[in-house]
Amino acid sequence: MNYKLTSGYVCLNNVRFHAHHGVLPQERITGGEFIVSLRAKYPLDKAMRSDNVDDTLNYAEIFEIINKEMQKPSCLLENVAGRIGKSIFEAMPEIESLDITVAKANPPMGADLDSASVELHLINDKTF
Repeated sequence: MNYKLTSGYVCLNNVRFHAHHGVLPQERITGGEFIVSLRAKYPLDKAMRSDNVDDTLNYAEIFEIINKEMQKPSCLLENVAGRIGKSIFEAMPEIESLDITVAKANPPMGADLDSASVELHLINDKTF
C-alpha cells in the first residue's frame, strides 16, 4: 500500500511547571502551577522510513527550551508563549509551525475554573 504524509507533528502535552508569572506582584513572588502544551509541525516523512532519531525533532530538546523560558518571570502568558515560540524557532529552524498553549492553573480571579490560558498559532515565516 502506498501513502503520502500530508503533515506531521511532534507534541508535548500538559507539561507542568511551577513558575512565577502573573500581573499581581504576589504571583511573581510565590509562583503557581502552569501547564504548557505544544504541537510542532515538522516534515516527519524521513523519520517514518528511517526509524532514526536524527531524522525527527528531539522532544527532550524542545522541553529544555520550554523549561528555560518558563523560569523567566513574566506578567503575561502571551509573553511567555511568544518567548517559547521564538526560542524554539531559533533553535530548530526546520519547524514549519507551532501551536503553543500556556495555562495558569487556578488563577487568582475568584472563579471556579481549572485554568486560564493563551494559545498561539505561529508559522516559521523565514521572510521576516
